[in-house]
Amino acid sequence: MGFVQEARENHVKKKVEEALRSKMKQKALKECDLYTAKYAECAAGKTISVIWQCRKQAKELNECLHQFTNDSVLEEMKKDYMLQQEGKGPLRA
Repeated sequence: MGFVQEARENHVKKKVEEALRSKMKQKALKECDLYTAKYAECAAGKTISVIWQCRKQAKELNECLHQFTNDSVLEEMKKDYMLQQEGKGPLRA
């Protein structure tokens, strides 16, 4: 029963997971603000040529964002959330 218990401990409601994902994305954008600005500067005034003219900036931005938006980061956020909820005690009497 260890697997089932572990799954329950790591399980969070869908709405909570969506909120955690949103928080994760916001943090990533904040942390990668420099790369976002570089990409936006490169892309300004361009249409389809942005694909090849800003490839380097897009790659740098994606690499930065991936550091803060991956499954391991989300799992860590879920664990932190669960620990916070345990500290508050049962929500329903």
